[in-house]
Amino acid sequence: MRDSSTSNDSGAGAAADGLRTEQRLVRISLVTALAPLVWGSTYLVTTEFLPPDRPLLASTVRALPAGLILLLMTRVLPRGIWWVRATVLGVLNIGAFFYFLFLAAYHLPGGVAALVMTVQPMIVLLLGALLLGARIRLLHIGACLLAAAGVALLVLQPQAALDGVGVLAGLLGAVCMASGIVLTKRWGRPEGVSLLAFTGWQLTVGGLVLLPVTLLGEPLPDRLTWGNIGGFAYLSIIGALLAYVVWFNGIARLPALAASFLSFGSPLAATVLGYLFMGQTLGPLQLLGAAGVVGAVVLAQRGTGTSPGTPRTPAASAAEGGRHGNDEEHQHEHGRHDAVSGLRVHPSSLTAPSTGPAPRPPVPPPGPGRK
Repeated sequence: MRDSSTSNDSGAGAAADGLRTEQRLVRISLVTALAPLVWGSTYLVTTEFLPPDRPLLASTVRALPAGLILLLMTRVLPRGIWWVRATVLGVLNIGAFFYFLFLAAYHLPGGVAALVMTVQPMIVLLLGALLLGARIRLLHIGACLLAAAGVALLVLQPQAALDGVGVLAGLLGAVCMASGIVLTKRWGRPEGVSLLAFTGWQLTVGGLVLLPVTLLGEPLPDRLTWGNIGGFAYLSIIGALLAYVVWFNGIARLPALAASFLSFGSPLAATVLGYLFMGQTLGPLQLLGAAGVVGAVVLAQRGTGTSPGTPRTPAASAAEGGRHGNDEEHQHEHGRHDAVSGLRVHPSSLTAPSTGPAPRPPVPPPGPGRK
């Protein structure tokens, strides 16, 4: 009777832990989704407030000042191997990604460029399996296909045309973003380095990579209006400094695939803002596409969690939770590692009474008068 009661209590505790974990992931996902939603406003700000035909200038001003501000605030530079890692992440997440994104936008209609970028979660899925030990499930593949169909209905126009350079740039941009997400999960953050410093490294590297390309490839505007200055300030402070702090925090605490699906909030936000402020229309197919995008994001969030009581390998833990994603909550909800053996120990095993038979006392060896 006592064994049954203890088992029920343990099962109820595991279910409660699983519910708390799922609720925490939902909260983190909602906060992280703010970054792609802000990025979705970039098109509106660029067309309405920035000097025309200056995509590289907009990218550089968006990244470099924000990175330098964070470096001045934190006054922390990389050390050792992190010089290389910060450079790689800065190029993938910021510099190369921005360049390929704008190159695709110049050679492709916006809808086609967005559609090409929907291969990004599939790349994350493959790289996650190779580098993070994450499992590929049919639900993941279904979510990728649903997201691609949703974006196609949302932004693709009948007069859209393909261009080889634009398609290649879009694919390379998707590879950069996917690789940046997976490597950020794999490497985590160096011990003792704040999220602000970590974000500042990447924005600075990305801005420095873009700076010579901008100076060589685009003429500087003859003059700047107050509207231009306000637009640049919005892109740098809101669209880069704050948004990327939120984004990298989410990557560290969410499964890599779940985080990658949140990027679909960007075309969704761009479509809604175009409807609200630029007189664009939303037809039934676009509304259906928006519902498909939201459904794909929800599927990805639910499909990457771990059910209560499921054993988690270190590789899977890194893929799903990140090395530096709220360690105290992670230890409370998923157990801790024994300091000597390295094995994971669930908190219930530290307090719950043993349900097995009591150990038998050792039998003393026979003495001189005993047999």
